[in-house]
Amino acid sequence: MHEMSMAMSIVELVSEKARQAGAEKVTAIELEVGRLSGVMPEALSFCFAAAARGTPAEEARLDISEPAGEGRCRDCGLVFAVNALPGQCPECLGYAVGVAGGRELRVIAFSVEDNNEKQVRDV
Repeated sequence: MHEMSMAMSIVELVSEKARQAGAEKVTAIELEVGRLSGVMPEALSFCFAAAARGTPAEEARLDISEPAGEGRCRDCGLVFAVNALPGQCPECLGYAVGVAGGRELRVIAFSVEDNNEKQVRDV
């Protein structure tokens, strides 16, 4: 399950950044997981809970946004919404479709508790 290794990487990243900032606890993590990324947000959330045990992110809330998939037709150039690949261009009906968006997998920001104050740190 690759979601576990991703969850572990996310925990390591935010825990290290929190330590560098002098914070002891991560309270929330904001992620983007594109719909064409191949990552299941539910599985990532489940794995995150296990990966975060015993770390500064142990009780952190995981906020996941799911940017829509976008395809770009290589024949006519149209950019359109896709839920899976291969996609078919709604304009020219061709199948020469590349990904224009929706493969994101990134930490956008996270919040820490430092001296009873919450701060947002961009990653």
